Amino acid sequence: MSDECSFAQGDYVVYPTHGVGKVVAVESQRIAGHELQLFVITFDRDRMTLRVPVAKARKSGLRKLSNSSIMETALSTLRGRARVKRSMWSRRAQEYEAKINSGDPVSIAEVVRDLHRNANQPDQSYSERQIYEAALERLASELAAVEKIDPAIAAEKLEKLLKAA
Repeated sequence: MSDECSFAQGDYVVYPTHGVGKVVAVESQRIAGHELQLFVITFDRDRMTLRVPVAKARKSGLRKLSNSSIMETALSTLRGRARVKRSMWSRRAQEYEAKINSGDPVSIAEVVRDLHRNANQPDQSYSERQIYEAALERLASELAAVEKIDPAIAAEKLEKLLKAA
């Protein structure tokens, strides 16, 4: 097993489709006649517990929190200019969902930047707003874990960066 996918109890990790969680245990379970080592990860926001086989952790995309330089790259992405493609919304929505579910903070920051609306811009559709809020929440939760601050404060910090851009 590589050191990249060895997590200890108490470690914060990122699971691509669920965001930041905490490893609460590493346990053995007998499943279908096989003894499996599992990471038990809780996601407080969703009140969810996930069990990921240690052997499949890397393949599932489970990773350590981003380091500060990756988060800085994500934050500088927010300061950039929004790139809105002229393709149909359904296609763009799928691309945005894929970026959010990739778990990559820079990709998530691109979604937040592209869907952010200033006061002088027209209203967003319900689905645009949903995707924007999901991306913002995911990015804020990782920023909060990296900087050891409250997720609400992290979200405010991201909103300030977006308004200043």
